[in-house]
Amino acid sequence: MNVVGVIITKTFNLSIYLDTIGTILIAALGGYVPGIVVGFSTNLLGALFDTEEIFYGMVSVLLAVLTAFLASKGYYDKFPKVLWVIPASVLLTSINGTIIEDMLRISNALGSWEYLPKIWEHFMEHFYAELPDKASAIITAFIALKFIPPDIKENFKSLGRMQAPVSSEMQKAISANSKFVSSLRTKMLFNLMSITLFVAIFISAISYTIYQDSIIEDRQRIADGIISMVVNEINPKRVDEFLEKGYQAEGYKEVERELYKIRASNSDIKFLYVYKIMEDGCHVVFDLDTPTIEASEPGSVEEFDESFEELLPDLLAGRPIRPIINNDKYGNLLTIYKPVYSSTGKCVCYAGIDFSMEILNDYGRMFITKVIALFSGAVILIFVLVLLFIENNIILPVNTMAYCARNFAYDSETAREKNIERMRSLDIRTHDEIENLYSAFLKTTADSMHYFENLRKAKIEVAVMDKLAHTDSLTGLKNKTAYAKKTSDFDAAIAKGHAEFCIVMVDVNYLKRVNDTYGHEYGNIYLINAGKLACEIFGEENVYRIGGDEFVAVLDGENLAKSAELVEKFRGTVKRLQRDKKLEPWEKVSAAVGVAYYDENSDKSAEEVFKRADADMYKNKLAMKAVRKD
Repeated sequence: MNVVGVIITKTFNLSIYLDTIGTILIAALGGYVPGIVVGFSTNLLGALFDTEEIFYGMVSVLLAVLTAFLASKGYYDKFPKVLWVIPASVLLTSINGTIIEDMLRISNALGSWEYLPKIWEHFMEHFYAELPDKASAIITAFIALKFIPPDIKENFKSLGRMQAPVSSEMQKAISANSKFVSSLRTKMLFNLMSITLFVAIFISAISYTIYQDSIIEDRQRIADGIISMVVNEINPKRVDEFLEKGYQAEGYKEVERELYKIRASNSDIKFLYVYKIMEDGCHVVFDLDTPTIEASEPGSVEEFDESFEELLPDLLAGRPIRPIINNDKYGNLLTIYKPVYSSTGKCVCYAGIDFSMEILNDYGRMFITKVIALFSGAVILIFVLVLLFIENNIILPVNTMAYCARNFAYDSETAREKNIERMRSLDIRTHDEIENLYSAFLKTTADSMHYFENLRKAKIEVAVMDKLAHTDSLTGLKNKTAYAKKTSDFDAAIAKGHAEFCIVMVDVNYLKRVNDTYGHEYGNIYLINAGKLACEIFGEENVYRIGGDEFVAVLDGENLAKSAELVEKFRGTVKRLQRDKKLEPWEKVSAAVGVAYYDENSDKSAEEVFKRADADMYKNKLAMKAVRKD
């Protein structure tokens, strides 16, 4: 689109450029990276036809950045909002275009206040040229965006992605958990920026030094050629005569006119003169007037300049000296002295030329401007490309894996399966160590879940077996094994000196009579009813079946305080059941009950408390006249 726009403007000789429509469209559609690539590439392509185009790549890059930013804020969604994009884009491109263009101009007035009106004039020229161009480009891009299918827009947004799209919930969580100081992204970008700037500055400095040296060498070659012409005009035999008589000497003025012609051949020659170097100074043989400085008279003596002090021995000896670059009251000058020799090889004088180096400042500024313009666009391009790589190949995969690990739920098998599926849905495919890490992470998690599931099943089996081992098969109450574990806990408490409990012994009466009269099936029902009664009074969690017709209730804590009341309630319930004529024989539970309390002064174990409870129960059984005779 950019190239077609340029062809249209060239074909119809339009006053606008139309070379940024594609850049604006792609930046609004795909974001920073595609827009910058398109903008910079367009200028690279244009440089094949006009080398100046490459230096305006920075303008296209900044336009792409601005467009991508405004598009992300919704300025390309509706027409009224897109109108605000036009002045912002025009202002950006006008300022940058003016700066680059003026820096590329050769003008010593650039750094002066007098040049400000010119800069403003150039800015306004750019502004009026950019306004219709950017308005047409932005509106064209806006219209084109409306016709692009949503799936293509979505594909542009996922350019460079190395994994499946991330949900908005995950994206918000990742952003919320990102810490600026410790972010890997921040560290990598800081290092990247530092290295890129260092390389750019280093290469620019070296390039400028090499460029400046080459320019100076070129100036020296030109100056050396010119001064050779001056030497050819000087007759060594007449130097002393010219010094003594000056303008009165025959042929002096003719030689001077030739020197003026030589100086006029190059506008960079500022001063041209011929000196005879002696101990007391520079004796003027020829000195040419300039528009601002009047020449010294022939025969007059000029003091040695400070910059020549170290060269005086060579000058006095008539030897050649190296060129001197000096910046003094006469300006920035390249000074070259060339000796004029007699036929005997003796130096009779020096022809001198001061070559203006002011133009080098303009050339240097132009060179630096070109380097900065070229590097700025290239650096931003490289930066966003590396940023895209870092984000999609490292940061996003690592953050999404961390999110999945951090939010892994172990509550249920369904939740665990859902978490595994969420990890698989990341579909990371960077084809490098990150993908290897993802694969290992996924496998380890899946294996861990398989292990946890097997462990869960094993725990369930162990719990079932444990329950069976500690449960009476007939009544479903805790059995003698469970009672033994409970009493061992009390023995440990007794050993530490802080035990407090009581044991209630319940022995069922008339079980043999029920078995013999109604059968064992009803005898079992009789036992079950006895267990239910004990649980109802003393609490199911406290009751154990320790023998065929024996139950025990172990009371501590709050139950210990009301143990006597519970025992009396049990006895009263047994009496009420015996009187109830509506009940079947196996429903009329009869049981003797005895209770014993732990005494820290006499009891050494829970077994001693149990024996006293059993003895108390037997007394109750005798009182009930329920002791078996057979």
